[in-house]
Amino acid sequence: MQQLERLSEFKKSVNNKFNVYNSLFLNLPYRNIENVGMLIPLLLDQCKQGFRSGQNPQEILEAFFQNYANIESEEERIDFMFRIIQYVERQVVLYDSVEDAAFPKLQQHRRSLSIKDYFELVDKNKSWDKVSKKLSTFSARIVLTAHPTQFYTPAVLDIISDLRSLILEDRIDDIDITLQQLGLTSLINAKKPTPLDEAKNIIYILRHVYYDAVGDLYAYIKENIHKENFENYNIVKLGFWPGGDRDGNPFVTADITKDVADELRVNLMKCYYNDLKQLQRKLTFKDVQEPLKKLRGNLYTAMFDTKKTVTFNSIIEPLLEIRTLLMEKYHSLYLKELDYFIDKVKIFKTHFATLDIRQDNSMHKKVVEAVLKKNDYITEAIEELSEKELMDILIHKNIELDPKDYEEDIVKDTIKNISQLKRIQETNGEEGCNRYIISNSEDIFAILFVYGLFRWCGWAGKEISFDIVPLFETMKGMEAAEETMQTLFDLPEYRQHLESRNNNQTIMLGFSDGTKDGGYLKANWSILKTKETLSKVSDKNGIKAIFFDGRGGPPARGGGKTHRFYAAQTKNISNNEIQLTIQGQTITSTYGTKEQFIHNSEQLLTAGLSNNLFGKENVISKQDRKLIEELSDLSFEKYDALKNHEKFISYLENRSTLKYYQKANIGSRPGKRGNKKKLELTDLRAISFVGSWSQLKQNVPGYFGIGTAIKTFKDAGRIRELKKLYKEVPFFKALMLNSMMSLSKCYFELTSYMQQDKEYGAFWNILHEEYMLSKEMLLLISGSKVLMENEAVSRESIKIRESIVLPLLAIQQYALQKIGQKTTYKKEYEKIVTRSLYGNINASRNSA
Repeated sequence: MQQLERLSEFKKSVNNKFNVYNSLFLNLPYRNIENVGMLIPLLLDQCKQGFRSGQNPQEILEAFFQNYANIESEEERIDFMFRIIQYVERQVVLYDSVEDAAFPKLQQHRRSLSIKDYFELVDKNKSWDKVSKKLSTFSARIVLTAHPTQFYTPAVLDIISDLRSLILEDRIDDIDITLQQLGLTSLINAKKPTPLDEAKNIIYILRHVYYDAVGDLYAYIKENIHKENFENYNIVKLGFWPGGDRDGNPFVTADITKDVADELRVNLMKCYYNDLKQLQRKLTFKDVQEPLKKLRGNLYTAMFDTKKTVTFNSIIEPLLEIRTLLMEKYHSLYLKELDYFIDKVKIFKTHFATLDIRQDNSMHKKVVEAVLKKNDYITEAIEELSEKELMDILIHKNIELDPKDYEEDIVKDTIKNISQLKRIQETNGEEGCNRYIISNSEDIFAILFVYGLFRWCGWAGKEISFDIVPLFETMKGMEAAEETMQTLFDLPEYRQHLESRNNNQTIMLGFSDGTKDGGYLKANWSILKTKETLSKVSDKNGIKAIFFDGRGGPPARGGGKTHRFYAAQTKNISNNEIQLTIQGQTITSTYGTKEQFIHNSEQLLTAGLSNNLFGKENVISKQDRKLIEELSDLSFEKYDALKNHEKFISYLENRSTLKYYQKANIGSRPGKRGNKKKLELTDLRAISFVGSWSQLKQNVPGYFGIGTAIKTFKDAGRIRELKKLYKEVPFFKALMLNSMMSLSKCYFELTSYMQQDKEYGAFWNILHEEYMLSKEMLLLISGSKVLMENEAVSRESIKIRESIVLPLLAIQQYALQKIGQKTTYKKEYEKIVTRSLYGNINASRNSA
């Protein structure tokens, strides 16, 4: 019933409104081609009919040009396609705005558990002591990243925000004008953004959305938790990767890291200043004027001059002084408003969001090797030393590093950056930057290289005020994780370091590269088992394990329904905090408004608490584990054969948009690691890898191998076991439902013409057969008639979004076909392919 009510509300508040405003938008004259918008519905209809009847994109587009658009010359056709792309991009923006505006209404018919619902359940079951105790220590850390799927400028974000507000009030005339503004405003970057540009774009959202959203959520919990003096200011923490994540991005330098740290602090001071200005209009009493005026002056200076910083104490102390005066002399007037501001200051302090540093292990090895060579420990390579000798140097030998002593850029910059981190902690507070993440951690030295570099960059003999966080993302890394961490815990020096970090060890697990390496089911199952193993080894050593999940947007990168994922974790996994990355595109699509941010933060908190609610815990029996293991191995075998297929990489290079990701002005980071001439899977970034499959509407990393694995069970007469597994094991069900989301976004009709391709036809058939089989098998074990059967609103949203971009997808494939035919307009068609990426990425909302 609830699903029907939500669907009815969705059709009224989203579908119908979009159709009305879209008709306005399509009638707008745009750059002297008045009929472009009018022709889009016709092109959409021709695409649907053409693909259904087996036509290829070239046949569909050329028939359309000839029979409907009456465009003969190739130059005019190319120009027309660019106009279509521009229109479709803006249709996506309009649809996003309509859907976001409807979010509060749709939540009234939600099925998910909000904090309010959760508190009502607690009230009913009289379990406040247990829950308030957990909430007093529990935390959700949302780490914002700038992976190359976030490219709206602040100007466009402002338009989207304006449209949302206007749509809520049905102000049709103003909507009309704003749509005209949207039509004339560029949606994309004129040039590649720098890491600082990316950081500023996301800091814009921090300042205008998250600052108040986190404050409001904290205030609600504090007021309703049935606990006096609730002071868990870390209940929702914000992390920040732009400007700190240098893994594979040579443009993130030590100077950029410092500049981003300054930007975070300065923008927070602006938030504080605006709040204080509003408070000052109410706090007009004589005795509070002096501390108010002094604080306002200090904040004003710190807003504009990065060299003038204010400490947390210099902000909080005058506020506490004012609070005392209000209580003693002014009848506690406006005390609630002041307390709300004080709580925000205690949440954000002087950092706003914690700037994480991340680098690949291979880069640290290169730096350590250069240092050891310079200091005569080796002549050429680090392998000259035994493991024992290398460990002794990293842990015990004192070396003073100066970046000027080295020639190679990566060595100089790494030393410069680690050396400046203490200064960033002095200006932004320790929470401003206190985590160093190591990508591709596969052994103990991944951690010890960083430990040694910190010692040599000024921390020798001092407490290293940083969490050193290994990121286990490959199958090899996960298999070695237990031995790696136990060896570390056995080292007295590292153990002493952990004691200075409150015996907490943060461990990151990466879905993105895990899925690329091991396939969807194997990667997810391996991550769960690794979490359980590391929880056990940490607990045995008296260490509190905190897991940090590198989750991208789509299921292929660990995305999908976040609440479902965390609520399905087993009781054997440490549940001290929830930490996850939110990649660029998902920041604006699912955390882009105050309502969305609060809702999704609540989902993280209730998911983390649900395993403790009323004794309910998830357990996977030995028999069920054996079943998942069998499925995982069968699925991996199928995926492994695919990734080792001789056409696998060349198919992506020559029949997908892979190489165009790097040409698009989307993100600052290169599309692959290293500069090898021949492309290898290990060099590919997960975003361009997963994104390319998404643009093809094939979504291979989100399901490939599952169909074959389930079919093997079916053929052996064991399908009942899997139906039972789906019904009774939340983790397995969550994986399968997320995979169904990937399947629901597939549209193989778009590329069915590749069946006739002499070089890739057989390979395309392998992909298509597994898609069809996976769809059939997942419907079989779930007992569903259609994919996402119990998620009607999400299913309807996907359907509309896919319909909006179908003309754009057809144009993209048409351009790829023309490029393959060695046209004289190759450059123009390459620009079309590159340009078409943006709208497709936005429409999917979690495509990469």
